[in-house]
Amino acid sequence: MKIRTLILSSALAAAAVISCKQQQEPQLQYYATDNTYDIVSVTPPPAGNEVRNVILMIGDGMGLEQTSCAWVVNKGKLNIDNFSAVGLSRTYCTDKLITDSGAGGTALASGSKTAYDHVGAAPDGSDLYSFLVTAQKLGKKTGVVTTCHLADATPCDFCCHNEYRYNQEDLIADYLDCGVDYISGGGVEWFTTNRTDGRNIIDEMAAKGYNVALDETSLMAAGLPVLALLAPDNLPVAKERGDLYRHSVARGLELLSQASGDKGFCLMLEGSCIDDWLHGNDIGKAVEEILDFDRTIGDVLQWAEKDGHTLVVVAADHATGCLTLQDGSIEEGRIGVAFGSEAHNGIAVPFYAWGPGSDAFGGIMENDALGRLIASFVK
Repeated sequence: MKIRTLILSSALAAAAVISCKQQQEPQLQYYATDNTYDIVSVTPPPAGNEVRNVILMIGDGMGLEQTSCAWVVNKGKLNIDNFSAVGLSRTYCTDKLITDSGAGGTALASGSKTAYDHVGAAPDGSDLYSFLVTAQKLGKKTGVVTTCHLADATPCDFCCHNEYRYNQEDLIADYLDCGVDYISGGGVEWFTTNRTDGRNIIDEMAAKGYNVALDETSLMAAGLPVLALLAPDNLPVAKERGDLYRHSVARGLELLSQASGDKGFCLMLEGSCIDDWLHGNDIGKAVEEILDFDRTIGDVLQWAEKDGHTLVVVAADHATGCLTLQDGSIEEGRIGVAFGSEAHNGIAVPFYAWGPGSDAFGGIMENDALGRLIASFVK
């Protein structure tokens, strides 16, 4: 009897261990792209060159784990590999350990940490101004390009001011007075039909002198100042929009550089929808957004190489999804991943710098200190 009981107990214990392992082992998502690409090869200009232009590229939600996944999917190469100055940024905000894009983006834009959900505003609600405003005061041209709608947190961090990121009617109205020369993203509905006050902010922007473009063809023909609203809401997902984002960035570089002359320009470029698909735990759509953002990084580096006076910084406002890379093959460009949540996390995120001034970047920094360092080259 004792022997049978011992055997039964052992069997039950073994079954419990197996059950526990099955519960602990996550169901992996596998992904491989059908659109790998070669990366650019660029030579940095002399370190002593004057910095005239500053380009900040923000991969929303794009932590080290996310870029690692994209690197494998593109078979062991990304344009980010061209950056020799690399560091880590801590992302917590003033009232929460885990930040959002409002507070995280505001720290990069203004050089000041702020409270959760605040956009371009200090914890007490007073306005915080981005380095684009500093650039405007110096006579530089400025721009913001994003893949999301323009009522979203990150573009608003650079152009608008509010204690609550979801006061989107007020935020959109703030674009009227932001003074930014080149604004491109999605969100026609946020300027028109999504409003409860009956205002048409597109018409009001046009009355202020903006050339409004509602499609790529119009954008390529428009001169500064430009408001490009290229979709009703966010731009289409990466695999459906083609080169729309890359072309809008290239047009911004062309117009801003032509208009700024030796004074230079400052430009914020966001890969916004990386974060959206990480929230949705959809690794395929998230990776395709990162790959499109990385192709754009390659375009920007090639432009900056020819210019010789451009500092390029790539950063993230936070990481999203508690993503882990658990299986895959570099040769096959295939990954197997698991998500730990649908939310942001508090892990430090990487930043990268290239061009004149890049030797000042590196190490471990607070996100507001990184914002101040970027702003120090706007002069």
